[in-house]
Amino acid sequence: MAEVIKMPRLSDTMEEGVVAKWLKQKGDKIEEGDILAEIETDKATMEFESFYEGTLLHIGVEEGDGAPVDELLAIIGEEGEDISSLINGGGGDSSDKKEESKEDDSDDDSSDDDNGSDGDADVPEGVEIINMPRLSDTMEEGTVAAWLKQEGDKVEEGDILAEIETDKATMEFESFYEGTLLKIGIQEGETAKVDSLLAIIGPEGTDVSKINISGGASKAKKSSSKSEDKEESKASEDKKEQSGSQSESKDGGRIFASPLAKKMAEDRGINLSDVKGSGENGRIVKKDIENFKEADKPAETSKKATAEDSTASVQPYTPAGEESFEERKNSQMRKTIAKRLGESKFTAPHYYLTIEVDMANAMASRKHINEMPDTKVSFNDMVIKASAMALRKHPQVNSQWTGDTTKIAKHIHMGVAVAVEEGLVVPVLKYADQMSLTQIGGNVKDLAGKARDKKIQPSDMEGSTFTVSNLGMFGIVEFTSIINQPNSAILSVGTIVEKPVVKNGEIVVGNTMKLTLACDHRTVDGATGAAFLKTLKTYLENPVTMLA
Repeated sequence: MAEVIKMPRLSDTMEEGVVAKWLKQKGDKIEEGDILAEIETDKATMEFESFYEGTLLHIGVEEGDGAPVDELLAIIGEEGEDISSLINGGGGDSSDKKEESKEDDSDDDSSDDDNGSDGDADVPEGVEIINMPRLSDTMEEGTVAAWLKQEGDKVEEGDILAEIETDKATMEFESFYEGTLLKIGIQEGETAKVDSLLAIIGPEGTDVSKINISGGASKAKKSSSKSEDKEESKASEDKKEQSGSQSESKDGGRIFASPLAKKMAEDRGINLSDVKGSGENGRIVKKDIENFKEADKPAETSKKATAEDSTASVQPYTPAGEESFEERKNSQMRKTIAKRLGESKFTAPHYYLTIEVDMANAMASRKHINEMPDTKVSFNDMVIKASAMALRKHPQVNSQWTGDTTKIAKHIHMGVAVAVEEGLVVPVLKYADQMSLTQIGGNVKDLAGKARDKKIQPSDMEGSTFTVSNLGMFGIVEFTSIINQPNSAILSVGTIVEKPVVKNGEIVVGNTMKLTLACDHRTVDGATGAAFLKTLKTYLENPVTMLA
């Protein structure tokens, strides 16, 4: 049976959306979780995934066109199915509550046909089961960072229910239903698998204690199906209310702010603790940052500092206090990094080779290149280019260990390690050996910017065959890295150091840089790694050879 997909409300202020790009075309087969389109809202361009499977039978909004929320966006059904009545009969009519309810139920897997009649019988009329959503294509579990609604609160369609932390970012999750929040299934700070029971919304006073969770939330069979103790829920609510009251203070309480407000505050150098939020529960939103003036900053901080300075000037300093720790929940990104690097370090036999490179010619070449209009090349770009060309001559380093076989990649995809606020991501330059220095520089800058803004796509971080990690900008002279599996090697790049060197039998001032290659001994022997570094050194010391 065909399913009508409407223009979703992807932000709390979104009234209409623009289809920036269709990633599926009419006639394509669709699986649940496939990304259908990129939709531009009033805040960002976001991926919109399908919660259905079938064939894309109709596209209601073309690329570049906009449409109000709840307008007909697409129809998915069986190949060859007649959908003329849905197209002509107001499939996108937002007043068609019955169709809307049906679509929303399917979105949340709370009333699929697969659930069976027993599950449906356990859910009172008007009650909606909300499961942990899949907010990215690689998301397997999510952590509730904060509940913005509590049990007993009234919920309108479009209200932000919670902030959910995925393996890539912390995202707002809004309600597509209205009613009363009857139950919270996952408490703040807790982690649960995708499709586990997240919340229940329905008419006020509805008894949901007897809901059969395995039926009401079909894919959450392994999650807890018992109701939380009422006293526990009340304690959690009281704790949340206390946290909310601290959102405007500087005593360490959580500050509630939308992702856009956080980004704007960071760009403008505004401390969120100085901003008074006008949203729900004191939540800081876009307009609060736009209207913030330095004069609005509380004066008590400076007064306090003055008083402390005055006291310190007349009283001797005596160390005092107690030992304490601050415990922070590990983010999904940090857990993923720990898991993958642990697997790499403990399964791949690492060894390290270090070489020192004379960078005099590279420095001179870079200076000449950057004198050209609209051109900007970094030393890191030169290392990436030289590494890609060296891999072409030493393909064994461009390999993967699979157990029974060693896969030697014929293509060269360079991973570039980028530090972000919560950890490390590795964007990938596809076919880097075919790029010029300026193309490498432009692509690295673009991907690094996306990574830091949390707008990078999973496809931008897949398929690397070799990785470069550079800490030279922090003044690090030499370091070793853990191999980014399934790669067989990773190159660690240090800073350029000015120091005495011997040239032609004389001591002169030189500029050198240390490169350390970490290799997987299962695929790359010591002589192979050494030969690769020798070739890499030749390219960097003679940059003109990279232009040939």
